[in-house]
Amino acid sequence: MGMHSITVTVNGEKEYLEVPSHMTLLQMLREKLAITGPKNGCSAGECGACTVLLDGEPVNSCMVLAVEVDGHEVVTVEGLAKEGQLTPLQQAFIEHNAVQCGFCTPGMLISAEALLKRNPHPTEEEIKEALVGNLCRCTGYIRIIRAVQTAAEKGGA
Repeated sequence: MGMHSITVTVNGEKEYLEVPSHMTLLQMLREKLAITGPKNGCSAGECGACTVLLDGEPVNSCMVLAVEVDGHEVVTVEGLAKEGQLTPLQQAFIEHNAVQCGFCTPGMLISAEALLKRNPHPTEEEIKEALVGNLCRCTGYIRIIRAVQTAAEKGGA
């Protein structure tokens, strides 16, 4: 298992890293860059807790090798707020109490962010479809869906 030099832009910052062949994007973010928003919930691409944006598209970072992101752009939940200002989506999650234990929240926000960038005025069904890969064991989804609807009403992500 050799080491590979990669260059990747993470949350707007260009990073030059040495990563082993077997390291996942999730491991790279957490272990090499100390970015802890994406969570390791299942290591099988089933729960969505590790969801990040890869070139603007949501992916399960536990299923992507770090070497595959060489030359690409990654955005984590830490990269959503700009200059310390919460996005309308993040604010809506707070307003609707769409966060309980918080484990799923980073992945939910990333998936909803991607949806609202692609479709600023989604229907409830489109919101549900966009979040289908993200599991929550606390809120029952209603508050999360309402938060995404509110963010859409206030101008999107």
